[in-house]
Amino acid sequence: MVPEWKWDRITMDFVTGLPLTPKKKDAIWVVVDRLTKLAHFIPVRVDYSLDKLADLYVAEIVRLHGVPLSIISDRDPRFTLQFWKKLQEALGTKLSFSTAFHPQTDRQSERVIQILEHVLRCCILEIQGNWEKYLPYRHKCRTPLYWIELREKRIHGVDLIRETKEKVKVIRDCLKVASDRQKSYSNLKRKEIEFKVGDKVFLKVSYWRKVLRFGRKGKLSPRFIGPYEVTKRIGQGAYWLDLPPELEKIRDFFHVSMLHRYRSDPLHVIVPTEVEIQPDLTYGEEPVKILVREAKQLRNKSIALVKVLWQRHRIEEATWEPEETMRNLYPNLFAGKIFEDENP
Repeated sequence: MVPEWKWDRITMDFVTGLPLTPKKKDAIWVVVDRLTKLAHFIPVRVDYSLDKLADLYVAEIVRLHGVPLSIISDRDPRFTLQFWKKLQEALGTKLSFSTAFHPQTDRQSERVIQILEHVLRCCILEIQGNWEKYLPYRHKCRTPLYWIELREKRIHGVDLIRETKEKVKVIRDCLKVASDRQKSYSNLKRKEIEFKVGDKVFLKVSYWRKVLRFGRKGKLSPRFIGPYEVTKRIGQGAYWLDLPPELEKIRDFFHVSMLHRYRSDPLHVIVPTEVEIQPDLTYGEEPVKILVREAKQLRNKSIALVKVLWQRHRIEEATWEPEETMRNLYPNLFAGKIFEDENP
């Protein structure tokens, strides 16, 4: 849906894991207007309470732009609390949440965050960790009433409002054209997929490069686990799944694009206990032992490498890894015969 006016519909997300600033801030709250793409970057702490975030929201967003009609955000625990929901309900704002591992739902915030992180990454050496001081989260603006010269007050409301309306109309028309074009491209190959409560589905997982699964690398490794039962439908394109206890750290609601219909056959079942699934639906595997050790000679230095045999894989599928990295991660592997000189 294309917004009718500026700051009618907004998206929000957090950038976390930043260096601690002198003012003890370690995160950025990103709020983006869906029409003009104007963004506010608000320095915060990851441990801020919802009361503190609500005060910042009123001071930084509502005070400047008014109350939005709708907000799209991820399912951050603070935004799903009853207090936040009641606050937005009292303000008349509709809340919408993006589904797990489906960034298209909130892709605008994700894209702005990518740009922001790129800028901070480029400047981090110059600003030496004090990113808050240089964060461009303030924007200049003017009102229909402003001073042209000292002691001379003019009203430019009519022309300014007409000009603003014309520009907003152009922006809305361009957004609608781009949205319709993208929708037409997507619909060419898109098929409407629906599941019913009780249906069994496979869940798509992301592969981690350098990791072997079932004797195959990369794109040839299995991408789905399950099957799992659909327990509830959310809106038009998301479903709750009945996940086993070993996947309890993963959100149990997923966009339909992450699911694949299960056709009943016992041979299709891929047991998830064979691999530890991370909360972001990636997985890794444990090394068994080190087979060979050698040094790769470069122009100015030598790099020690070890050939590692991974769990549930054949010897011919062993991989070369940096010795220093493997020592830090798996020190227990360096007690074999090839290291006897180091371990008297």
